[in-house]
Amino acid sequence: MVAEVAVLILRPRDLGPAPLPVEARAYFSQDQLEKAENFRTGQLLLYGATLLIEGGVLILLVRRPPERLRRAGQRHPVLAGAAAAAALSVAVGLAPLPVSAIAQERARDVGLVTQGWLGWAGDVTKSQAIGALFAAGGGALLIVGMRRFGRRWWIPGAAVVVAFGVIITYAGPVVLDPLFNKFKPLPAGQTRSDVLELAGRAGVDVGQVYEIDASRRTSAANAYVNGIGHTKRVVLYDNLLKEFTPAELRLVVAHELGHVAHRDLPRGLLYLLIVAPFGMFAVARLGERLAPRESLGTPVALPGVLLAVALVSTVIQVESNQLSRSVERAADGFALELTGEPDTQIAFQRKIALKNVSDPDPPDWVTFLLGTHPPTIERIGQAEAAAKASSREG
Repeated sequence: MVAEVAVLILRPRDLGPAPLPVEARAYFSQDQLEKAENFRTGQLLLYGATLLIEGGVLILLVRRPPERLRRAGQRHPVLAGAAAAAALSVAVGLAPLPVSAIAQERARDVGLVTQGWLGWAGDVTKSQAIGALFAAGGGALLIVGMRRFGRRWWIPGAAVVVAFGVIITYAGPVVLDPLFNKFKPLPAGQTRSDVLELAGRAGVDVGQVYEIDASRRTSAANAYVNGIGHTKRVVLYDNLLKEFTPAELRLVVAHELGHVAHRDLPRGLLYLLIVAPFGMFAVARLGERLAPRESLGTPVALPGVLLAVALVSTVIQVESNQLSRSVERAADGFALELTGEPDTQIAFQRKIALKNVSDPDPPDWVTFLLGTHPPTIERIGQAEAAAKASSREG
């Protein structure tokens, strides 16, 4: 309920033109729609299998905590908590690895993945190592919080969650992202001139503009904004720069500038600030039901708390996706107004959907549960509405 209220409070007031109802068949062939639907369905099934495996590992550890965990917790509870959390992170991450490999192979079959298995294994190893490191810190802090504050550990826990969100948003672009990709400033040229010209017209400080070597992993094209303060940046995939027209690039940049102009990253942190205390309270109370009562303040409580985090965060994620979709729609509206090129938006959305093998018109339940962006067909409908409004004004 709190997450839903936060969405209503923080969602942008100007969402741009209301999308017109359009049919996917008017923009995509039957073969293209079937290919996207088949790929989406298979990946969704594999995603569901991954969640079941991860949940199964946690449930097993909740029902049968390892005896070693009990013994270690008696002697050095904080160190044992850090080690146990790191081990749990690795176990939950590696258990569904065969399913992830199947999903990777399916993406390779449709031409979406360009990375070899060795590179993929390297990324998995780095991700697991970083996840284990963060989990170890979180496990140690959780044990300290439980032993110091008892059942009220969720209060400082919420503060830690918010602080972690701020730190990762600020430092992630310069500390974590370079571990996986190479970034280079966008060189002088027409694209950089267009970026600066659009930023000047929009009246926003664009920060840094970088090109990322995404093509060594995927054929997909994308762009994003991340960082706050001195680390704020617009990042463009090299695929996007190589394979899309200057007009399409201007539209993408205008969309990302919309996120900067609307202060969407600070808005996301404010959402976290509102939701975190209630979410952590729910985690604490649910964790008590899942873990043995006498385990409070010991590493034995960790599997129950982690399972509670998984359950609560899944519910909250569905709510936060609503905010994300409205934020993305507002950024589309900003780009349409800034560029005045709705036809380019229509062409771009069709092209990017085909290139990324994304379903342009997924079922409503998929969008509701998992969609962070409006469906392609809705974004095309918004551009059609802008084109219609422009023709009336003309």
